[in-house]
This record gives sequence, structure tokens and C-alpha cells, in this order.
Amino acid sequence: MTAERRRAMGLVAAAQRILVVGIGGGGDVVGALAAAEAARALGTDAIIGGITWERRPVDPLPGPRRLEEISGAQPLHEAVALAGADTVGPGGFRFCEADMAAFLGEPVVLVDPNPGPAVVAAGLDAAAAHLACDMVVLLDVGGDVLAHGHEPGLASPLADATVLAAAPRMATPTLGIVFGIGCDGELTPAEVLERLDEVRAAGGDLGDLPLPAAALDRVEGALAHVTTEASAMAVRCARGETGVVPIRGGRRSVPLTADGGRLVCFDPLIAIGSAARLAAAVADAPSLDAAQAVLTALGVRTELDYERDAAIRP
Repeated sequence: MTAERRRAMGLVAAAQRILVVGIGGGGDVVGALAAAEAARALGTDAIIGGITWERRPVDPLPGPRRLEEISGAQPLHEAVALAGADTVGPGGFRFCEADMAAFLGEPVVLVDPNPGPAVVAAGLDAAAAHLACDMVVLLDVGGDVLAHGHEPGLASPLADATVLAAAPRMATPTLGIVFGIGCDGELTPAEVLERLDEVRAAGGDLGDLPLPAAALDRVEGALAHVTTEASAMAVRCARGETGVVPIRGGRRSVPLTADGGRLVCFDPLIAIGSAARLAAAVADAPSLDAAQAVLTALGVRTELDYERDAAIRP
């Protein structure tokens, strides 16, 4: 590994404490734990978080929940709260972050993407200050955060694009990570690697964070408490498994590869200027709904479209 590709290790090791946020919703908070454990192996403390968007089987209401809809959370900002083991949404559904808080025995950060990138940026800065974190990591499980928008399997680009677009507005230093290349059944591993090559060509490649066996053990422990398929596939990849595995009730499949077990780090600002075209497109959106309108105008179908369609079906 070249010195340039070891930069992420140096950046993380130099931090006192990092905040790792799984930006895709649902079980991405488990992927955040993988990066947090990798940081701890380098001697850096870590706090983890996720966003207020659960999968439809958990939360039947379309879109992410607003903080005012949530019970049992401690607000830190209009877009950010701390979730505990008793944090629930409308109707009493449990967030993955609440299950993670129960597993860890400590609060987990919960980010509401509804106010759009600028407010999310301010909220993440506020959370970092409150928690004494000197770096924020934005982590996507799968790699669709770097999608161009035309990929055939792309299904959930809105949350990733909106939260990544907060990075240029933040005062706290940021780091991007893709964990579980291709493990969400959306972009193929080859497509994700092509997008990462695009970021690398622009100068945004920061190398991989090592994921020690003890870190994988910790993540596997969390999988017994937090429901997720994509992060579980990434762990299986990191353990050396290969082959094709069905997910989402057989609607999608995941090719398990060695790349699927990597924590691949990148500069978020350079990514937004290169591969992450959808984050660039929504950068000035004043809300998630406005970001949705931008992507619709580009012909990109999102997870919000799917959830709204499903909600009106008899």
C-alpha cells in the first residue's frame, strides 16, 4: 500500500474521537459499527449513528421520520438527536439505532435528513461538538452513494445523496467510507469499483481502513440484535465467503467478493466533484423533498418513490 493510500489510517489515528454515521438508513448503523471498531483498533474512540429512515416493513410511512415524530430521543439540534434503547417512531416501531443502543449500552446518534443538506451539516457539527468528536465519517453500505443515477439496480439514492451533500458545508473534518461493496444488491461490485476508480482519478482515494478479526466479532455480535442484510453480507465477505446470496426476500441477490469486506475511504468533497453526481445535484436543495424533486427531474427513481407507491397500493 502506498503512502497516499494509507492516508485514511493516519487521519483516523490522529483523531481523538470520531462520529461514524451510516447514511443510507436502516441497518447502515451496523456498517458504522464496523468503521468505529476499525478506528478503535487504531487507538481512536468512536461514536456511531444512523438516520431516521427505516425499511418499509418496519415503518410503513413513506420517507424518514422527523425528530418531532420520535419518542424517547434527546434532541441535540433540529436535525440530530441521541437515540436510546427506548427510542421509537410513530406506532411504536423501533429504530435500528435503538436496537444498537441497547446492544452497546450507550446512546446512538440519530440524524433526520428531512431539512436538507445545509441543516444536516449544521446538525452534524452540533453533534460532533456535543460529543467531543473531531471528525465525522459518512459511511454507506453498498456503494450507491457514488452512483451516477443510471445504474439498472439503483434503488435508494436519495438518503445517501442528501447526507453526503452536507459534507462541504461542515466545519468538522469529514471522511467518506464505502463498506460492503455491492452488498446491498443495488450497484454491482464492478460498478462500485468503477466509481471508486473515478474518485481515485480525481485525487480522492484515501485507502482502506483495516478491519481486524476482533472488530468483525463485535459487528457479528451486533447482528444478533440489529436487523440488516447488507451489513451482514459485508461481514460474510470480510470472513472470506464467496458466491451469490439472495436478499430482500429473493428480490435481489448479492455476489459475495473480497471487495465486499473492505472499508474503502474517500474524500467526500472530491467524490462530490467526481463520481457522486447525485450528491452534487442535490447540494443546494433546501429539504429532502426538494432533493427528491431534483432527482426526479434527472429521471432517477428513489426509495421515496417506491415507498409512496407502496403506500397507495390496495
